[in-house]
Amino acid sequence: MPARILDQKRSYLSLGSNLGDRLNWLRQALQLLAATDGICLEQVSSVYETEPVGLTEQPTFLNIVVSIRTTLEPEALLAACQAVETSLGRERKIRWGPRNIDIDILTYAGCRRGDARLTLPHPRMRERDFVMVPLRELVTGQVAEKPGVRLLLRGWFLPKSCQRRENSLE
Repeated sequence: MPARILDQKRSYLSLGSNLGDRLNWLRQALQLLAATDGICLEQVSSVYETEPVGLTEQPTFLNIVVSIRTTLEPEALLAACQAVETSLGRERKIRWGPRNIDIDILTYAGCRRGDARLTLPHPRMRERDFVMVPLRELVTGQVAEKPGVRLLLRGWFLPKSCQRRENSLE
């Protein structure tokens, strides 16, 4: 049965990369997310270059936030995000270490939960300017750089209309 817009939940995802062709990793991740059944990209923030947090002796990151509509439940959305990371060769070697791609669920339709696998909203998102600056851009439409978070590229990725895919979302 086709999913209706009312059955879809809004979620915000954070994507980051600091290895190799960082912009290309972000673009590929967005394309794979958009091709995932049950996920429709709505908006993609500008690209921000940011200083690393946690383990600071590593290359700078490119970070974005994306607004999606999804029919997937939180656990299934997490699995889809991790499948994209895996398909792009993400290796989890060092916590907060360098990575070609990282995808985190920030919020999911106002859902609050905390368990060993998934905490919503993301427990450290408000502490991280590399998340809050692009998120604020999507929510308010205003770009406001902060120390360590520099606007790099605007209008770089325009998601295709979700209208055509709504009938295929299940």
